[in-house]
Amino acid sequence: MCRLLVFKGADPIQLCHLVTRPAHSIINQAFDSRLRLDANRAVNGDGFGVGWYDSQPDPELGNAPCIFTSVTPAWNNQNLQRIAEKIKSPLVFAHVRASTAGALSETNCHPWRYGRLMWMHNGQISEFSKIKRKVLASLPEPLFLFPQGHTDSEFAFAVFLSHLGNPLQTEPFSYKELRDAMLATINDFNTWAREAGIREPSLMNFCVTDGQSIICTRYVSSKHDQAASLYFSSGTSFYEHSPGTYKMVKTDKREKIIVVASEPLTFEKADWMEIPTNTLVCITPKMNVLQLPIVDEYALGKGDQTVRSPTFAIKTGYPPSMSGATAAAAAAAAAVAANGDDAGLSIASLRSTPARGSTAVR
Repeated sequence: MCRLLVFKGADPIQLCHLVTRPAHSIINQAFDSRLRLDANRAVNGDGFGVGWYDSQPDPELGNAPCIFTSVTPAWNNQNLQRIAEKIKSPLVFAHVRASTAGALSETNCHPWRYGRLMWMHNGQISEFSKIKRKVLASLPEPLFLFPQGHTDSEFAFAVFLSHLGNPLQTEPFSYKELRDAMLATINDFNTWAREAGIREPSLMNFCVTDGQSIICTRYVSSKHDQAASLYFSSGTSFYEHSPGTYKMVKTDKREKIIVVASEPLTFEKADWMEIPTNTLVCITPKMNVLQLPIVDEYALGKGDQTVRSPTFAIKTGYPPSMSGATAAAAAAAAAVAANGDDAGLSIASLRSTPARGSTAVR
C-alpha cells in the first residue's frame, strides 16, 4: 500500500507544509495510515520520492521537474526534512512506497519524469509478469529503454508516453491530450489482461502532470470492487493554525489551492471529498477541476445502486476509503464537467483518436 499526494497552487508553497509538518502528512501516513487495513505490510518503508517544478520559468533550468528519491524510510530522512523547509513550488508530487513489485532501489521509487512530464502510481497491475512482454512490444523504440527499474508503475508510465504524439515536446500539453493518453493507457492494460486470461482486478490510481495540467485517476478493473482510496480538497489557503494542525480555508469561490491525496492531510472531514471509484480528475492550468466518470466495461449503468465491495482492495493492502463510494456518487460526479463532451469519458470512443504519432489507440 503506497500513499501519494498532489498539490497545485496559484502561489508556491513550502514543501514542509505538505510532506513533513502536518500531523497527518504523507510522511506520517507512511507509518500511521488511518486507512491501513493490511497487516502484512505494517509501514510504507520501501522508499519515497518528492517532485516539484520551479516557481518561475528559467530558460537555464528548463521546464523539467526536479525529483528527490531515497530508499530510506521517509520519516527518518534528514535530507528530506532539510530541503522541505527551503523549497517552494506551485506544483508538487509526493509518494511513499510499500513495495508490491520490484526491488528496493531508487530506480523503483516514484515519481518518475520524462521531459517535462512527471508520473506516479498507487496500486498494482495484477499478474504484470504475464503481460510484460506485450507491454514492451507496444513501446516505440525511443521508449523501449526508458524504464530503468522493474516496477509495473514505471512501465505504465512508458505506455502512457507512447500515447502522446511527442512526449518530449517543450510546450505544455493540453489537459485533453493528457486525459486521452491516460484513458488509452488504462484501456491497454485492460485489453492485455483480458487477452492473458487474468481475472484479478488491477488497481490504477495514476497521476501525471506536465507542470501545467494534472490528471489523476481512481480506478479498478472491476464492476464489483472499490479502488484504492483517493481524496480531493480545494480552497483559497492551506494554513497551520496550531503546530501540526492544518485547515483548508475557503474565503471565496475561486480555487487557489488544490490537493489530491490517498488520505486526507487534515482531520477536518468537511475539508475533503472522496473521489468516486472509476473516476478521472482533470486539473487545468487555470485551476479548474473536472471530475469525470470513466465509461468502460467496468462502469456501472445509470440507476445502478450496486455498492462496490472493499474486500479486494483490503486483501491487496490498498484500503478503499473510510466510507465507500456507491454508483450513485459516481453518477453525481458527471455533473461537475465543464464541457458537454466531458460529461462521460468513454475509452471505446477514443479508439479512432490518433496516438503514438500515427497509430490509432487500440
